[in-house]
Amino acid sequence: MPEKENNSDDNVNYKSEFSKEDEINLLEYWQVIWKRRKLVGWIVMGITILTVVVSLFMTNIYGASAVITPVELKSTPGGGGTAAALMQQMGGLAGIGLPDSASSAEIMLLLKSNILREKIITEYNLLPVLFSTQWDEEKKAWKKVGFPLILISKLITAVKPADKKIVKKEAGIPDIWDGLRALDDLVKINNNMKEKSITISAEFDDPIIAANLVNYFLAALSDHMSSEAKRVAAINKKYLEEQLLQTADPFIKQKIYSMIAQQLETSMMAEVKENFSFKVIDPPKVPDLKIKPKRVQMVMIAFIMALFMGVFVAFFLEYLEKQNIMKSLKNI
Repeated sequence: MPEKENNSDDNVNYKSEFSKEDEINLLEYWQVIWKRRKLVGWIVMGITILTVVVSLFMTNIYGASAVITPVELKSTPGGGGTAAALMQQMGGLAGIGLPDSASSAEIMLLLKSNILREKIITEYNLLPVLFSTQWDEEKKAWKKVGFPLILISKLITAVKPADKKIVKKEAGIPDIWDGLRALDDLVKINNNMKEKSITISAEFDDPIIAANLVNYFLAALSDHMSSEAKRVAAINKKYLEEQLLQTADPFIKQKIYSMIAQQLETSMMAEVKENFSFKVIDPPKVPDLKIKPKRVQMVMIAFIMALFMGVFVAFFLEYLEKQNIMKSLKNI
């Protein structure tokens, strides 16, 4: 019994000593911070004010988006497997048939393709919009590059000659490749496989242009897919008409007539364009609020980071001061 009592007393004493050491350490830490409170305060205030000033000079960015979903075309009698089998029996263009409904993957590939984006840039003359700082709106021409930039570009060319296969472009004047790279940064395409939907979103410093960019993609996608469907339907129709002249079997002729009718129906549906290959679930709207920069969040994060930085600097200076004292004591 006395041994147990002694053990319990030792535990109590150990805990009390441990808590006292914690209190002493915390007190020392607080004394260091309080000693250099002015330095910490200047660091926090300086970084916070700098963040506020920088955030105020940042350009407001607006975002617009649209949600679309592929349209599933209903198969008509005589199509599908029967049509495919019949085309295989005919030979030649075996496997061609009705233009099937586009999948999300196909629409995604088209939206990300350079073919569609180049068409958008050319048709809507987007280069002056994407590179507005380099465009002179009054003269309707690109601004001339200053002498220093021309000199720098010539020096770079002299040191490292450009590839002869690359098409040379005039300095300071954006071309189609610059436009494609700009669209990659401004327009994002996301595929929601679970909901079978595709979101097209655009960010720009002008809310109207942000919404227009999304509309341009929708219009170009609809035009491209309907034109492609009409082109394929015309090729199929011509091939079927040729096969019709070469066969005497009434059953096969009946099937071919049915398939020609389907090609005509597809071509007529493509003429309408709207909701032919995809349906717009949520059309783009001109945004009324910016999406970035989030100034309040930036200032709060800067304040917290500055506080940590100020405390770190305070402890680091205290450490250096102690090291100097120790060196001076050793020298004595």
